[in-house]
Order: sequence, then C-alpha cells, then structure tokens
Amino acid sequence: MKGLIFNIQGYCIHDGPGIRTIVFFKGCPLRCVWCQNPEGQLFRPEIFLYREKCTGCGRCVPVCPNNAITLYGDKSHTNRELCNGCGKCAEICPNDARILVGKWLTVEETLERVKKDKVFYDSSGGGVTLSGGEPLLQHEFACELLKLCKNSGIHTAIETSGYAEWAIIRKVLEYCDLVLYDFKLMDPILHKKYTGVSNEIILENAKKICSEFSIPVWARIPIIPGYNDSYENLENTAKFISELPKGSITQVNLLPYHRLGESKLDHLERPSLSINPPSQEKLSEIKKIFESHGLKTFIGG
Repeated sequence: MKGLIFNIQGYCIHDGPGIRTIVFFKGCPLRCVWCQNPEGQLFRPEIFLYREKCTGCGRCVPVCPNNAITLYGDKSHTNRELCNGCGKCAEICPNDARILVGKWLTVEETLERVKKDKVFYDSSGGGVTLSGGEPLLQHEFACELLKLCKNSGIHTAIETSGYAEWAIIRKVLEYCDLVLYDFKLMDPILHKKYTGVSNEIILENAKKICSEFSIPVWARIPIIPGYNDSYENLENTAKFISELPKGSITQVNLLPYHRLGESKLDHLERPSLSINPPSQEKLSEIKKIFESHGLKTFIGG
C-alpha cells in the first residue's frame, strides 16, 4: 500500500500536543480560496517552479513528454493542463528551479520516518499528526499508518475537514488519540462558494464524532479577513461548537491567515491572492466571542 505524501515535517510544536511529526497527505476534496497548502489540493504529483532560480537554460523543454514547458524571455513556463507531474524536468534542472512535490511512499517508509523522532514524542508528550490536503481522501493508507503508530506507542492525531463518508471517518478514528476538526463557514451557500463544497456533511460528522467517540476534539477555525471573519459567522460557529455534546470539544484554536500560501501559488504558476492577515486586536475580539460561549480558546496552535 502506498500513499501520496507531499511533506513530512519533524520537530513541530503545533497541530497537537508536544513535539510532533506532521505527515502531509496530497489531495483534498475542498478548494478553499485561501488555502495555505495549495500544493496539497490535487491528488497527483506537481511541479514547484522557483522563478528566481530559473535561468532560462531550456534543458527542461525537450525532456517533457507532454510538451508542457515553453520559454518566454529568460524563464521557463509550464502549461499545467498538459503537465502530468512526471518529474523529468526536475531531474534535469541544474539550478533546482523545478522541484517535484508529492511522492508515493509505502506505509513502512512513512512509519520509519515518523519513528525517528520517537524520543522527542516520549519526552514531550508529542506524536504524529496526519494533515494535508485531506488525509481521509487516502483513508486506507491513513488507517494503516495510524494503526502501526499506535502499535509503536506513538500518540496519533488527524487534522481533517470532516468532508468524508461517516463509515470512513469511523474506521480511521478507531486509531486516533486526538481529532483536529476544521470549521470554516457556517452558512452552507457561502461555504460552497469559498471552498467548493457545502458544509452539511461536515457539520453532521462533527455531531457524530462528538456523540459516538470519547476522543478529545480540538476545533480549528481559520480566520480569513473578508471571507469568514464576520461577527455573524463567528457567533454561529461558536454557538454550534458549544452545543456539541459536553466535553467533546476540549479547546478551540483560532488560526490567523498568513501569506505563506501566496508564495506557493506562485510556485504552482497560479494567480496569487492579496489577503491581509488579521490584526491582534481583531483576534482578541474573536477570542472573546468563543470564550463567551464557555469555550477554552487559543490564538494559534
């Protein structure tokens, strides 16, 4: 069994307790316009183009089997509709201007990397977190990896949008010690407008997780100015979370938008966004909204 992974990041102090290793799964059913990891959206390998490193030498052009690369001036450009992510251009680039993002790994290869940091998990109360993208899109691989991690005495967590069939979620959560559950927008029409899907199944799955499992759940709220930071949306989000079965949501994490995803869009040769991160004053106001509903709330994490 193999999974498509675009990054494995060690020594992380977010996305769960203690020092953690984050395994980023490639592929996601959502298309959030503010996505911080746009390279995790498509379920196939892709090329990152670092324009500042490209000298326009042209070596990548003839090796592309789909004729997806052309030269304009002193830079190469990629027709993303033709590119299949074979990586031949990345292999021949002398300047590392082209990097293949997304690699097929076996469960054993991924576990071996995760176990390298076990001494840090044991000393800090950390573990492994599956993120993405959306780990549930590769649920069989995720389930097997989580099971082997638990068998190795490693704390397990999954960060998810909750957009999946309940049978899939129920199977995966059998091997999870913690769930990081994303809530983006409460209005189903706006949710579909800005993420590509409605939120009915997401909210229903949140209720089922909190009713049928005793695992702690951390609610994760991305704060995106101009998209989901209205008082109405935040008040409705806090109300929904506070009305879930008591004790299920152990904390709320407000995740302020940052601009890292914008540079990644440039590497993918997609149009960039221009969103200003929320101010500390705004975040403090939002924190008070959630705390007014009796929710333990943190900025970041």
